[in-house]
Amino acid sequence: MDYIPLSLFLCVFLSPRSLISGKQLPENLQYITWSPVGHKLVSKKQNAHPHTTLPLNIVRSLCTYLFVCSQVSHMQETHSFIRLKTPNSPDLQITHNGEENRIFNGLADWVYEEEMFGTHSALWWSPNGTFLAYAETDDTKVPVIEYSFYSEDTLQYPKTIRIPYPKAGATNPTIRLFIVNTQPLSNSTEIVAPPSIKSGDHYLSVVTWVTNERICLQWLRRIQNFSVLDICDFSRQNGTWQCPQVCKRQRIEESKTGWIGRSQPSEPYFTADSVSYYKIISDTKGYKHIHYIDSTGVSDIDVTAFDRGRNLYKVELKSGFPKKCISCNLDKERCQYYSAYFSTNARYYKLNCNGFLQLSCAFLFSFFVVIKVLENNVDFENFLKDIQMPSKILKTISLHGENFWYQMILPPHFDESKKYPLLIDVYAGPCSQKADATFKINWATYLASSEDIIVASFDGRGSGYQGDKILHAIYRRLGTYEVEDQILAAEQFSKMRFVDEKRIAIWGWSYGGYVASMVLGSHSGYFKCGIAVAPVSRWQYYDSIYTERYMGLPTKEDNLHNYENSTVMAKAPYFKDVEYLLIHGTADDNVHFQQGAQISKALVDAEVDFQAMWYTDKDHGIGGHAHNHIYTHMSHFIKQCFTLS
Repeated sequence: MDYIPLSLFLCVFLSPRSLISGKQLPENLQYITWSPVGHKLVSKKQNAHPHTTLPLNIVRSLCTYLFVCSQVSHMQETHSFIRLKTPNSPDLQITHNGEENRIFNGLADWVYEEEMFGTHSALWWSPNGTFLAYAETDDTKVPVIEYSFYSEDTLQYPKTIRIPYPKAGATNPTIRLFIVNTQPLSNSTEIVAPPSIKSGDHYLSVVTWVTNERICLQWLRRIQNFSVLDICDFSRQNGTWQCPQVCKRQRIEESKTGWIGRSQPSEPYFTADSVSYYKIISDTKGYKHIHYIDSTGVSDIDVTAFDRGRNLYKVELKSGFPKKCISCNLDKERCQYYSAYFSTNARYYKLNCNGFLQLSCAFLFSFFVVIKVLENNVDFENFLKDIQMPSKILKTISLHGENFWYQMILPPHFDESKKYPLLIDVYAGPCSQKADATFKINWATYLASSEDIIVASFDGRGSGYQGDKILHAIYRRLGTYEVEDQILAAEQFSKMRFVDEKRIAIWGWSYGGYVASMVLGSHSGYFKCGIAVAPVSRWQYYDSIYTERYMGLPTKEDNLHNYENSTVMAKAPYFKDVEYLLIHGTADDNVHFQQGAQISKALVDAEVDFQAMWYTDKDHGIGGHAHNHIYTHMSHFIKQCFTLS
């Protein structure tokens, strides 16, 4: 059983009121999307066995033009076609190299979907729907991860999942970007990466259409501290795409202290002249701010002052008027964390209040005046009055000469004179944030309200939104400072008079599971027990884009030493001092079961007694019926650790 096979395009011109029935859609349809203008539809189809011939899929409508996609087998090679169906038109072959689990057209492979595009799709329409840009990803040389999928209990032999998955230091997929004109349909044109990028392994990171005939591409070197933004235009004169390599059209972004952006280059937002744009990049002091970029260079948007909250501001860019805070004084007691959504002309905007207290509101504004309260959650607020809900505090502690944020979820009727057990909920991955002013109902809510457990989260070195100095502190040294800071935070918490210093635990999922494991294996003496769900255990086991962004390459010439000194397995003997619950899904395509299995093996070899739970056929999220099971199981473990009845 293979992961994501070859994708094919099915493009359809539809006339008004024409319909496509479910029976007319191919069974192997993977993805379907409308063009932004007109009646064109693009879908991607799953390939069949390479030796199988698929019939042409005809989609009938009342339109004159019909784009359909067929697939044939020829000399054991699979080809994909886009066919323009008109009375006298020939077939036009667009892609030639589609191959199952090897060549992906218009579809992200595993690592690009997970770490770069954030979506299954790798195609982008121009604003008027004339041009279609799509990525071709070649995974031919990418190593394949295989694992068993047990399925129903009547299956005599397990299925085998195969996914092209580049791990740190392994061969990466190669990527190319093509643009095809759909009016009329023409051959695809490749947009080649600039020389400073193309000379080595690289990524396509961001694709942005500027106008109907202008596209902006951002390319990134494999060691992700150097990026090039390229602006390309369609020439009507010769029907080609041109990307002038001049400073007015090409911008280099480089980091001297870490990686580009929070996790990748930020998206540019172009102005009305379609040349200048706004972009979030680091300023000279290492703080990420909005910058205005035009043909003359890069200009800071002046920030005269700031507070440590997250609010929405209005700035008159042309007149230079002072900024005006839109959300600062709405409801300070209830609302300290906002998100905003603007209308096309920015005349109206919706402001969402996401907390601090038990409230989530949505306001519709025009020129700073509330037009309508879309939702105030009064009914929900009244409902919660009859429930013993926990409270939340958001404060800072001082470490290494810096103030770092932490939050605590406190039990109802919290009494500072009492001693409470403490559970630290950790993630601590690069640019993460766990301590914030949002309102949530989750496992921590249950533990605080029903079991009288304080649940704390702390954002130390490596966390986001506090400047590059803090963010890049863990560059090329994962498993060091972010782990150390969780231990130092626990030390500070243990000195608080309401914390029972003999009952402190830690738990985390994914990167949080890695940090929790590293903390528990640190022999610090502050922790009684802990839980790791789907943890990383060795960075060589994880994917290349994510891992190398923060660690470089696992080679002697680069950073092999820090790779080898950041494994959970090396700390196995010290787990004798704590109670440990290890949890993993056997079908985890992200952090593979291999990672948890190696921790288990090392603990057994070190003669450490520990608890383990695996979830058969469950992926990284451990969903479905297992979702309730995992939280029930973890609750039992924590209650046992804290000696709660």
